[in-house]
Amino acid sequence: MEASVGDILIVGAGIAGLTTSLGLHRLGIRSLVLESSDTLRETGFAFTTWNNAWKALDVLGIGDSLRQPHQQLQGMVVTSTISRQPPSERSLKSEGKLSEREIRCVRRKLLLEALVRELPIGTIRFSSNVVSVEESGYFKLVHLADGSILKTKIDGVNSVVAKWLGLKKPDFAGRSAIRGYSDFKCSHGLEPEFLEFLGKGVKSGFPPCDDQTVYWFFTWSTSSQDKELASPAEMKQFVLSKFNNLPDKVKAVLENTPLESIISSPLRYRHPWEVLWGNISKGNVCVAGDALHPMTPDLGQGACSALEDGIVLARCIAEALTKTPCRELDNDEFRRIEMGLNKFAKERRWRSFQLISTAYVVGFIHESKGKIMTFLRDKILPAFLTGVLIKRADFDCGELSILNATASV
Repeated sequence: MEASVGDILIVGAGIAGLTTSLGLHRLGIRSLVLESSDTLRETGFAFTTWNNAWKALDVLGIGDSLRQPHQQLQGMVVTSTISRQPPSERSLKSEGKLSEREIRCVRRKLLLEALVRELPIGTIRFSSNVVSVEESGYFKLVHLADGSILKTKIDGVNSVVAKWLGLKKPDFAGRSAIRGYSDFKCSHGLEPEFLEFLGKGVKSGFPPCDDQTVYWFFTWSTSSQDKELASPAEMKQFVLSKFNNLPDKVKAVLENTPLESIISSPLRYRHPWEVLWGNISKGNVCVAGDALHPMTPDLGQGACSALEDGIVLARCIAEALTKTPCRELDNDEFRRIEMGLNKFAKERRWRSFQLISTAYVVGFIHESKGKIMTFLRDKILPAFLTGVLIKRADFDCGELSILNATASV
């Protein structure tokens, strides 16, 4: 099938892809987003958005619309399920290094819909499964499963693109997660706090989204002896069996969760040294979001960093296209695009390394079973570990302006 031309092609309508597309739109640049599903993907239910994410959302102009339905979390309370130590409490209301701290648990569906609402009609092409990428002079040819071919000047984001760049598939972290979403239809009775429970090799968290809904997660280190959890009913029973001593209000969150709102998945991550030394970009192709830095969820920074990626990538592309683009990609424009994507890679490489590494170490400490590590985690390190989460959120991705193109940390 004859190739059609699109200047900027984004593979995947996830958070990073849609953020990049909207960032480009705000700068007056059109893009085409290819999504393999026939609708927006809502897997994961919700996620914690720290102040670095709100900076990116405000830059996009959609921050206030997402604040309204999501309550701000005032503190973090970490409880050991095996020691008699009182819970470690940390306020989340104080000023951060770069801005006021703001943490909310945002529903994924509402975030994706907010991003899409601001995009021009026709920006997203659903049911477009990319199977391969090949070079054609300065252009890239993107092959779809239906046999069509798209010819593009700039291509990026998705895992298919990561494969073309030579990045390995994310590795299994030796842990799995069960996630759920509970809607009480009335008040759940929890305070606006991020509740976290640690002990016996497992970890769980219960951040409320608003007065009626709570997102929860449960992670554990898996072994070959573990029974496979084939159904949501088994997943729910498994989580309840691990936490007999939870407060009644928290246990009610698990019991109230419908089976259709429970999912399970293995946790995967990219080795941090691959981010440092691997190909994040090559020519006019790059990766962002989970395709760049898949990480364990222990920092709550997966979605936040994807938003950062989108802002930085849109800015770097816009800088490369400041001159009037030609329909036929010449050497000068190709080099400017290449330099723009290299700049993106340079800005995001160390940040991605930090997040992946820190998340892995925090997860290891949280789920360790040894007596020494348990003692350190429960009595010495609680305030330090919470401080690590806060510190990694103190990041400013910068503005959507080619005149102000630096991020701060």
